[in-house]
Amino acid sequence: MPQVMFPGDIHIIDSIYHVKEAVNVLKQSPVVGFDTETRPSFRKGVVHKTALMQISTLDECFLFRTCKIGVPVALANYLADPSFTKVGLSLHDDFKIMAKLTNVEPAGFIDLQEVVGKYYITDISLQKIFAIIFGGKIAKGQQLTNWEAPELSPAQQNYGAVDAWACLKIYNHLKDGLFDPNLSPYIIKEENHEQQEN
Repeated sequence: MPQVMFPGDIHIIDSIYHVKEAVNVLKQSPVVGFDTETRPSFRKGVVHKTALMQISTLDECFLFRTCKIGVPVALANYLADPSFTKVGLSLHDDFKIMAKLTNVEPAGFIDLQEVVGKYYITDISLQKIFAIIFGGKIAKGQQLTNWEAPELSPAQQNYGAVDAWACLKIYNHLKDGLFDPNLSPYIIKEENHEQQEN
């Protein structure tokens, strides 16, 4: 499968002075993709705070370096606003780690893991869902890199942007009725599975 690259512009937000402008751009899209990254811990029981928050439209992704700026008021209000839909994956994990950083109550979020089951997709990792629907490979090589580094490498930037953008792209594709599980070569249909068992 071809490796997925983010197709738009990536904006790194590492100053509170740029947060409001970035949020205003995001508000122009009724639905966005969402993800977070946390510095990996290789010690049992040690969990770091959210280091990066990625929010993406189809052609622009904003990388909020929360390890440097925290969650400023404009961003917190956006996350808590139910009138803007944010699509992510395994959001419970994201929210649990975010709680170490902010007391904001997220609203308007949709978890893809609760959506894809209707399409007989049982592999619930973002990498597998994207491969099933689009036939593309989301590389995971940057996942365990240092997200609190002074500067994010181009590879980290692309990885972070792709993860948020992919959530949005998957959601839009399913919502628009463009994916037929009966035509997918990657899915064992429920009825076929039952026939194999009988």
